[in-house]
Amino acid sequence: MSSAWLIAVGLLAVASPPPPVNWTAEQDHQNMMDQLGIKALRPGPSGNESQPNHANYDESKANPYPNLPDALTLKNRHKVTKAKVWWGQRRPEIVEDFEREVVGRVPKSVPKVTWAVAKTENTTVGSHAAIRQELVGHVDNALYPTINVDIQMVLVRPADATGPAPVMMRFGRGEFPQPAGSDTPASEQLIADGWGYAFINPTSIQADNGAGLTKGIIGLVNLGQPRKPDDWGTLRAWAWGASRGLDYLETDKAVDAKHVGIEGVSRYGKAALVTMAFDTRFALVLVGSSGEGGAKLHRRNFGEAVENLTGSGEYHWMAGNFLKYGGSKNAGDLPVDANELIALCAPRLTFISYGVPEKGDAKWLDQKGSFMATVAAGPVFRLLGAKDLGTAEMPPFNTSLLDGELAWRQHDGGHTDGPNWKYFIAWADKFLGRTPVAPPADLPAARTDPNSLAAHEQLLAKASKGHIDVYFEGDSIARRWGATDYPNLLANWNQNFFGWNAADFGWGADRTQNILWRLEHGELGGVNPKVVVLLAGTNNVGGEAIPAESVDAKAEDVTRGLEAILRLIEAKAPAAVIVVTGILPRNDNMSALPVIDKINGNLSKLADGKTIRYLNINGRLATPDGKLLDGMMNTSDRLHPTLKGYQVWADALKPVFAELLGPPAKEDHAPPPTGDPSASRR
Repeated sequence: MSSAWLIAVGLLAVASPPPPVNWTAEQDHQNMMDQLGIKALRPGPSGNESQPNHANYDESKANPYPNLPDALTLKNRHKVTKAKVWWGQRRPEIVEDFEREVVGRVPKSVPKVTWAVAKTENTTVGSHAAIRQELVGHVDNALYPTINVDIQMVLVRPADATGPAPVMMRFGRGEFPQPAGSDTPASEQLIADGWGYAFINPTSIQADNGAGLTKGIIGLVNLGQPRKPDDWGTLRAWAWGASRGLDYLETDKAVDAKHVGIEGVSRYGKAALVTMAFDTRFALVLVGSSGEGGAKLHRRNFGEAVENLTGSGEYHWMAGNFLKYGGSKNAGDLPVDANELIALCAPRLTFISYGVPEKGDAKWLDQKGSFMATVAAGPVFRLLGAKDLGTAEMPPFNTSLLDGELAWRQHDGGHTDGPNWKYFIAWADKFLGRTPVAPPADLPAARTDPNSLAAHEQLLAKASKGHIDVYFEGDSIARRWGATDYPNLLANWNQNFFGWNAADFGWGADRTQNILWRLEHGELGGVNPKVVVLLAGTNNVGGEAIPAESVDAKAEDVTRGLEAILRLIEAKAPAAVIVVTGILPRNDNMSALPVIDKINGNLSKLADGKTIRYLNINGRLATPDGKLLDGMMNTSDRLHPTLKGYQVWADALKPVFAELLGPPAKEDHAPPPTGDPSASRR
C-alpha cells in the first residue's frame, strides 16, 4: 500500500468520507465537457446505412489524415535506430501520450489487491481432466468503505500437466462461446494442448458505462467523485484488473507465469490490446475484432469514428481528455494512433484477428484500417529483433500471416475470434518453443498447423460433394494412394477403383487422435458411404525404439484409439461395412513389429465378419519375422508402400468391393481427388 494511501486513511479516520456521486452517464459526460471547456461535440456517424449521417464506407474518402505518427521518431525529430533508444526514450514518450490523451493514467495510489481461492473442483473440459478454481481479488477499501471491489477470476488448467502450464486470460464472465460450424471451443483446444485458461470478469473491476465512473475501481480511488481529464477510463481499468490477475498467477506454481497471454473480443479486444501494450509481463495477445479504440486507426474515416467514442455512450472507455478530439480538435490532432498502441506490444507475440462483414463482423470495425495499423507497427517489431507481417498488402480472408511475432488473420466467420483459435495456438506454440501434449489414442485432438487445417477444409469440401460409395480413411499410407501430388499412385488408384465411386480422406502424419477429430468435425458428415476402408495407427506406434516392457501398454493404447474410430464410423455411417486393414509392417523401427502384431491381433477380434471386416496383407509384404520383401516398401523410409505394395492392398480389397457393391460401373461419380495443399505452393 502506498504512503499516500496510508496518509489519506489516517486523515479520513477523523472525517466521514463523502458519499459517492450518483450521476447518469449524460451528467458525468457533461461534467467532463465542462472541465475541458467544450461547448459542443460533433456527433459520431451512424452504423445504420439508411440514416443521413451514416458512416463512410467509401475508400476514396477513408484517409483524410494519411500521415500516421511515426513510432520510431522522437519528439525532437531524431530517428530511433537502436533498441535502447526505443526502450529508454521513445516508448516512454508514446506511453505518456496515450496516458494523457487517450486511455488515461492509472493513479499512483491504487490500493492493494488480496487474492483468495473461493472454490476448487475437478472437472472435465471436452474429454480432458482439468482443475477449476474460482478466485476473488479483494481491493483494500479501508479508505472508502462505501465502495467494494472484488475482482472475479476463474482459472482452469489441465489436471495431467507435468509442469507449469501456460495460461490464456480472457476478458469475460464465463465459458468461451460455442463456435459456429465444426470448430472446437477454445477451452477444449487449450486444455488439449496443455494450456490453462482464465476468465476475468471486467464488470467486477469497473462498470461498462459512464454512470459507473464514480464506482468500481475508478470510483474507489477517486473516493466516489468524478474523474479529472487525464484519469483512467474503463479500458485502462480493465487492463489494470487483468494485471492484478497476473499478479496472482505469478504466485501459482502450477502456472507458467512467463507465458501468460490476454485475449478479448470487441470492446474486450480493445482492453486486451491496452493490457498487452502497458503490461510487458504479458507474453502474448489475441486481439479480436477490436475496431475503433483498439487496432483500428483513429485517423481513418471508415465505420466507427473518434466521435463515437467521445459521445456519452462510449466516452467512459477513454480518458476525459479524449473528448477534445470530438470537439475543437479532430482525429488528425491526436499525438498517437493505433499503430503505436500495437507497437507498444513489441517484440512480444501479437495476433490481430477479425472476421468478415458478410457473417456479422461489421464494416463498422474497419478491418482494413486495423490491417494498416498492424503494418505500420511492423518497424518497431523489426527494430527489436522480431518479425512483422512481411507484407503491406492486405490478404484475402482465411489467409494467414503468421510467420512473425506480429500476426494477422481474418477468418470467414462473424464477430468472434473463435475460428482463429486453432491458428493462434499453433502459432503461439511455435514461437514459445512448446511441444503440444499428445493425448491418449482414443481422445480426439486437432492438428493445428496451417497445412493440416487447410487440408481439413479441403476434405470437408470433398465430403460435401457426395456420390461417395467407398470412403478411405487413414494417415499418409492411405492418403498418398488417391492424392494428386502422387500421380503414379493416383493412376494405380483409378485403375483399380474407377467405377466404385471411391474417395480418399487420409491425411499424412495423422494419429488416431487426429482422425477422430477430423471425423467428429464434419469429414464423414452426410457422406453415407457403403464401404469404409480404414488403415491407421502406425503413427501412434512411432519410429522410436519401444522397450519390451512397454509393448503391451503401447498396443493397448493404440487399439483403444482404433476401436474409437470404428465406433465413430459406425455412428456416422451406420449403413456402411467397415474394412479395417491391419497396420502394415515397417522396417524403420524393428522394435515396433511386436506392437504392430499385438494391435493387429486385437483388431481381428473387433471384427465380426459382417459389418466390420478385418483385412491383413502383411504376409504378402514381409516375411514371417517382419522383414520386408523386395520392392514392397519405399527404400527411403521402409514405411510407405511402393506401387507394387499398393497393388497388393488393391488385390485384397477388390473382391470385397465386388461382393458388397457389384462390379465397377463404367462411370465414376466420386468427387475429384485432392492433394497436399502445400504442394501447390512449392
